[in-house]
Amino acid sequence: MADISTTYMGLKLRNPVIVGSSGMTESVEGVSKAAEAGAGGVVLKSLFEEQIRHETGYAIQTNEQLYYYAQAEDYIRSYTRGNDLRRYLDLITGCKAAADIPVIASINCVSSSEWMEFAFQIQRAGADALELNLFMLPSDPRVDSGKREKVYLDILEKVSRQLSIPVAAKISYYFSGLTNMAGKIAETGARGLVMFNRFYSPDIDIDTLELKSSNIFSSPDELALSLRWVAMLSSRIPCDIAASTGIHDGEALIKQLLAGAKAGQVVSVLYRKGYAAIGGMLEELHAYMERHGFSSVDEFIGRMSFDKADNPAAYERMQFMKYFSGIS
Repeated sequence: MADISTTYMGLKLRNPVIVGSSGMTESVEGVSKAAEAGAGGVVLKSLFEEQIRHETGYAIQTNEQLYYYAQAEDYIRSYTRGNDLRRYLDLITGCKAAADIPVIASINCVSSSEWMEFAFQIQRAGADALELNLFMLPSDPRVDSGKREKVYLDILEKVSRQLSIPVAAKISYYFSGLTNMAGKIAETGARGLVMFNRFYSPDIDIDTLELKSSNIFSSPDELALSLRWVAMLSSRIPCDIAASTGIHDGEALIKQLLAGAKAGQVVSVLYRKGYAAIGGMLEELHAYMERHGFSSVDEFIGRMSFDKADNPAAYERMQFMKYFSGIS
């Protein structure tokens, strides 16, 4: 049988399917199910600094002791924050004991002050790697892109240089120069690049005039965006790429591998079809490799990257001129 194992950031994966950060990886039971279903690795649900701050603020507001003890606020803030972090560290330890696949931790912070403390403790807990979920919506017209991008790079360099486990940056496509930014990210010492973040999508209820969420799960049609950039960047930057968003079957996974991804992160398809979808993807991967005579995934990873494709200019084409030329 063909060898479907691969390496991602130096981690040995039995196959290129990684279960991404989600509710399916927030417990030891969920991670164990993913491993039993055949996943090559998992990314634990992110530890969110925003959530910790929210819970801390709520605890402070509802605690009457604040009126009597000057130190109460500091105590509550420290206790709530430490309690959330302790639960996350226990999750890492438990998953490492229960599953025989790489366990990648994930942290999502909104300030630079928390990253290093979180990262060091996560490394000590035994995580095999750390995924930094980085995103700051460029919504303020007073802040130029250079200053905003510097925050990303400073965080990544600080964490990557001081940890011994590999660090990946999970980013969005909201950059004025994505190719240039990806190269700068690689220079920080980051070993992996995950493309792309999937965000909360706001919608409007036209009757109640309230904001609500929309498009919680990805669709197969969303593969195209990450596929383009995986192909454009995989042979141009010195770090491994994991494709994310739009991978719903084995064919989509194979396309991302051909484009140059070392692995594909899946979430939405598992919510829709359950963990059994992993086995289906791996069956398609085996069938593809047998059909084309590949003995290992390394033989075809990157075969359709920008530098190796017969028509690389197709990745750069943005207009539908050819398609629409015959339509009146």
